[in-house]
Amino acid sequence: MLLTREQLQERLIALHIASLELVKDVSLDHLLERIATLACEQAEARYAALGVLDNAGQLKNFISVGLAEDQIKRIAHPPVGLGLIGELMSMEEPLRVPVIQDHPHSVGFPAHHPAMTSFLGVPIRAGDHQLGQIYLTDKLDAPEFTADDEKIIQMLAAYAAAAIQNARLVEQMRERDTVLTRRSEDLILLNDIGSALTSSLELDEILNKALALVMNYMKVESGEIFMLEDDKETLRMVLHRGEAAEAFWTRNRFKLGEGFIGMVAQKGESVLTTDLKADGRFAREAVVQAGFRQMAALPLRSSENIMGVMTIATRSEHPLEQRSLQMLDAVANWAGLAIENARLHQNVRRLAVLEERDRIGMDLHDGIIQSIYGVGLSLESALHTVDEDADLAKVRIKQSIEGLNQSIRDIRTYILDLRPRQLGNDGLMNALKRLATEYRANTFAEVSLKGPQKTLENLPQARSLALFHICQETLANAAKHAGAKKVDINVWITAERVIMEIHDNGKGFDVDKMSTTIGHGLSNIQTRARSVGGEVDITSIIGEGTTVLAWVPRDVRSHE
Repeated sequence: MLLTREQLQERLIALHIASLELVKDVSLDHLLERIATLACEQAEARYAALGVLDNAGQLKNFISVGLAEDQIKRIAHPPVGLGLIGELMSMEEPLRVPVIQDHPHSVGFPAHHPAMTSFLGVPIRAGDHQLGQIYLTDKLDAPEFTADDEKIIQMLAAYAAAAIQNARLVEQMRERDTVLTRRSEDLILLNDIGSALTSSLELDEILNKALALVMNYMKVESGEIFMLEDDKETLRMVLHRGEAAEAFWTRNRFKLGEGFIGMVAQKGESVLTTDLKADGRFAREAVVQAGFRQMAALPLRSSENIMGVMTIATRSEHPLEQRSLQMLDAVANWAGLAIENARLHQNVRRLAVLEERDRIGMDLHDGIIQSIYGVGLSLESALHTVDEDADLAKVRIKQSIEGLNQSIRDIRTYILDLRPRQLGNDGLMNALKRLATEYRANTFAEVSLKGPQKTLENLPQARSLALFHICQETLANAAKHAGAKKVDINVWITAERVIMEIHDNGKGFDVDKMSTTIGHGLSNIQTRARSVGGEVDITSIIGEGTTVLAWVPRDVRSHE
């Protein structure tokens, strides 16, 4: 039966009003149901349905109107895209059938499906792409759907296409907004982790901050950190935060490969379980009894080295997201680097202590001990002359007493500031003169000193002190080991260096067989020069003597 002009106009007006409502709806599920209801009303059908295709062209959503909930539940299965539904999915034009069962592609209905006779199907298209289909069955008060019904539903399908695309765009925008929000949270976490881990070099503080930030990000109730021991086989818990601490501390050591902790440390890969109770890899029953359901364990890596393992645990039934764990892998790597950095800092501090001890030993050896040795030589000389020249012996003894008193003052000074002050304030050349005078008086050997005066006044104190101690050590070696009768000390300058050469005519030694890295003699000489950017060259010929050539850089401001 054809519609009158008035009836068609009424339908068009109703369709227009309905279409305006459609484009306002941005909820896809609600929109699909609304389209199906409108189609049912406009075509005066008993039943209507709307199918939506996915990107691969397969039936994704199917919304029906006209069937009661209990009828839908009794149907064996939802449509799968066969029969006339499948036929329409590959068509561009509407499909209108008076009797469904008479169509050659009809496959019938599943069990408990109500009987249906007439059929009208219209594809919902956007350009060349089919979004879905509108299905209508059982025309009311007529044996089949009319051409006018077909045109009306085609118009509705065009409106529906725009509305579906709009709803999908809104959904995509919401999904993208969710992704961007999560990424923003991830970046905030990374920034917080970076700020926290670089703000301290204390290992305990780094571990506490890292675990607290991760637990807050994941919103979990408990977390812990295990560190790999020096034996590289044992993991020991060093930190627990959150609830049920007593349950977690029931097992605080794991071997590599043992339980979650050992597996993660051995393989260097994260482990996630959403059912602790059923997971046989978990090794702490007390944690399960405390109500914890899920756990994630992350390796703390620095390059290829495993520093330890961080775990987080929750009682929540909501599964931990794999994406969040990927983010935490990056955080764990940062934490691993920070842990290694903190340990390196600790090693540097320990090394600094050892170096300071070596410096103290060197200062004592080069300064105070050498002075006491000089007193010993003076007393030995007094012993040999006491019978022959008592007055000279008294002078020697008096000099020795003064030397001992000076050593006592040096020791007191050293205790106060850990630096002997034997160089004095008179400059390097005057200090070298005092050394030469003391050496001559204590050994009766001939000593000569040649060098500039005023030009060395601007030489930095550290470099002057280095040359002073090198000369002091060299003279001591000449007296103790070389048995030298003559020592020549020459100092001169170039545009860039101050050079000191000390030559003695003692018995010499084999340089190749004498280690300069053991003990405090030659080693001190090398260390003194290198500590101020200089160098030392030692040559010796057995039976002919030894030459020590040392240089230090000049301060450029002293150039004349």
